[in-house]
Amino acid sequence: MEEKKRKVPVTVLLPAYNEELSIGDTISRIRTLHPDFEILVVDDGSTDNTLQAAMDAGANVWPHPYNIGNGAAIKTGLRAAQGEWVVMMDADGQHAPEDIARLLEYKDTYDMVVGARTRTSETALHRDVANTLYNWFASYVTRFKIADLTSGFRLVRASTAKQFIYLLPNTFSYPSTITMAYLRSGRSVKYIPIQTKYRVGKSKIKLVQDGTRFFLIITKIATLFSPLRVFLPISIMLFLTALFYYFFTFFTEGRFTNMSALLFNSSIIIFMIGLVAEQISQMRYDKVE
Repeated sequence: MEEKKRKVPVTVLLPAYNEELSIGDTISRIRTLHPDFEILVVDDGSTDNTLQAAMDAGANVWPHPYNIGNGAAIKTGLRAAQGEWVVMMDADGQHAPEDIARLLEYKDTYDMVVGARTRTSETALHRDVANTLYNWFASYVTRFKIADLTSGFRLVRASTAKQFIYLLPNTFSYPSTITMAYLRSGRSVKYIPIQTKYRVGKSKIKLVQDGTRFFLIITKIATLFSPLRVFLPISIMLFLTALFYYFFTFFTEGRFTNMSALLFNSSIIIFMIGLVAEQISQMRYDKVE
């Protein structure tokens, strides 16, 4: 009789791309702290010795044939995870395995628990500024105080997270997407403060190229989940501008100008587009329980 597959309580999911310098130590520390957890490494087409280092350290490794993206590695890991709960963390040494237990303290109370980087964390200044802007914008869109939108250290129930796989992109922006998806669908999110260290090795994120792309992705995510929170302020701004310009030209020239008409029409069109987008966004959640 074939032996039944052993059920594990928690899967620690490590997406990895060229992390041979740090992944072995990260896995060893997790195994020491939590020997009964599954450690799942998704090697995203690494060109160095990441795959072998992860296997030598005792992890369960799922390789991608080529580099697809950090988000794609997370999606592969969620599909393959054996644990009821999944802890997602970076394989580059930034996150402390000791903090896994702190996330698990809240697993029966919240749908998602996220490690939020504090000011004492070892992070670059330009990333701190960018993350502050992202957190503010996402908090405005979701009407929830988001402490760290882009943190890759989080705990989710596997069955719940799998419902949102179809929304997740293949890039680094998966934390932003899954956070806003949970909040938009009425799920609870808890942030706990953590301290991170500088990553081992060279960062895969390029400041200008990825920063611009990430801002566009955040905007797209905002319009994906709460379109009116983006379209409505723009519509109101155009309407007020049109109203001000109309009064100005009426008292100075005694007429209603084409520019005023254009601004009024634009405000109405943007508002209607926002309404349609809001309905489409709402229908999308029919796919989620």
